[in-house]
Amino acid sequence: MRRTSSKSMLTVVFAGFLVLGSFLALAQDKPADNMQIVRDKVAADKKLFIAANMGLTESEAKAFWPVYESYQGELAQIEARAGRLLEEYARTYQAMSDQVARKLLDEFLVIEADRLKLRQAYVPRFRKALPDTKVVRYYQLENKIHAVVSYDLARVIPLVK
Repeated sequence: MRRTSSKSMLTVVFAGFLVLGSFLALAQDKPADNMQIVRDKVAADKKLFIAANMGLTESEAKAFWPVYESYQGELAQIEARAGRLLEEYARTYQAMSDQVARKLLDEFLVIEADRLKLRQAYVPRFRKALPDTKVVRYYQLENKIHAVVSYDLARVIPLVK
């Protein structure tokens, strides 16, 4: 039974990320308040998905959630940079110059490096809160979410001409 509910929750989280991705393209036409509502909804759905799949004890939850919130805050800053990069790509991909392509690729690589640095920096903090098996489980859940979002973005982002 848990497996079915986890799959359902994963679908909800991924749908939320897809909605967020769709709204990123429209962000300039929407008030900032509407975008914040969407971001908050996606964050809440993600947190529910994590909670449903972590199997935390009460003491583990007490230690884990503050670290999770801090991590998500820093991750959101990286994701915002990635969103701005996608917006710039969308504006320039049809008539991409070598100079713009270089700039976009370099920024993409910096964002990916920063994402990895953040993951590495938080391992000791998560290890203080949880046993290693649950730290691995958390990172697996984060990786699954990131993989699905990346796949969905790859499906809709056109190649440079």
